Amino acid sequence: MTGLTQPWHIILILLIALLLFGGKRLPEIGRSLGSGMREFKDSLTGHPSPEPQQQLPAPETPTPAAKPTEHETV
Repeated sequence: MTGLTQPWHIILILLIALLLFGGKRLPEIGRSLGSGMREFKDSLTGHPSPEPQQQLPAPETPTPAAKPTEHETV
């Protein structure tokens, strides 16, 4: 094996990417790279891209209820 195809080179590149971007950003970067490559491939082959998938909104965290003060309790 030559060049960047050796396993240690790939592990080193992945480790550097993890250190640079952090664990929270890597999945987002991977998704954007994947969708970009998919769009590029579709433009080369002439296939229309499917309708974009709607992402579900992130679940909202419930806010704690305010405690009544002495003046509000009846």
